[in-house]
Amino acid sequence: MRARYAVPLGITATAAAGLVYSVGIEPRSFRVRRVTVPVLPPGMRPLRVLQVSDIHMVSGQRRKQRWLRSLAGLRPDFVINTGDNLSDPEGVPETLDALGPLMQFPGAYVFGSNDYYGPKPRNPARYLVEKSQGRHGLNGNAPVVGVIHNPWEDLRDGFDAGGWVNLTNTRGALKIEGYEIGLTGIDDPHIKRDRYEHVAGGPDTGADFSMGIVHAPYLRSLDSFTADGYPLILAGHTHGGQLCIPFYGALVTNCDLDRQRVKGLSRHEAEGRTSFMHVSAGCGANRYTPMRFACLPEVTLLTLTERSAGGV
Repeated sequence: MRARYAVPLGITATAAAGLVYSVGIEPRSFRVRRVTVPVLPPGMRPLRVLQVSDIHMVSGQRRKQRWLRSLAGLRPDFVINTGDNLSDPEGVPETLDALGPLMQFPGAYVFGSNDYYGPKPRNPARYLVEKSQGRHGLNGNAPVVGVIHNPWEDLRDGFDAGGWVNLTNTRGALKIEGYEIGLTGIDDPHIKRDRYEHVAGGPDTGADFSMGIVHAPYLRSLDSFTADGYPLILAGHTHGGQLCIPFYGALVTNCDLDRQRVKGLSRHEAEGRTSFMHVSAGCGANRYTPMRFACLPEVTLLTLTERSAGGV
């Protein structure tokens, strides 16, 4: 009798322990990942860029808020926020408070779908199935019914008041100790708000260095940035797969990007050109699927250095 029930009980205990870990421990095990990217023109000093992505703030997440405030101690040269700051319509004040210390540094941002629309309760298993079948995106700027509309305007106004540059389908620039950093951003491709044609044409020739910024790393956006000659693209959205299998990796990417590039630094090729791409695994999760497994929540401190002879 004992042998008959030993295996099922063992499986149940292991599954229960995994659930506790993925919901109660790993989502709160925040880390700073450090990456070096050789993309700067010869003669430029290294630049430290803090990428913050996919916070998915829910009101009352005090530990996450304290950690975000502490990131100012990294003293980056500038900050790039790649979207999905919210997972709660009431979370704007706490998001702005948590990011307030980082607004003492130059910065820029794009929004993701969860900045515009709040999440709805759903079966997590169905969510994974939909991702794997490629059902991506809403219909651009068309009216969306049956969803929660987040107060994204308040978030935008707070970022703008803090001095961060809004890169919604537009270009911007940051002055960093005598250098001009050109930034080209597009709105979220996941909900078809991207309008690359508004910013097409390649890097600003007057900038010392230029980079592309987007929330969701859909191939059409990556192809456009790369073909236009941007040496570096920053994105988020994927959560690094969120629920990963050790020694295998992510099951899904929540877009048409391949699993092998779901997070971290990689290269992208289009029309004979190559760009570095960095995809942040993010530091949060949808409030209705608040788990992570084998994919720690993170921000990334990228150190940009001189490119090698011959380019990217």
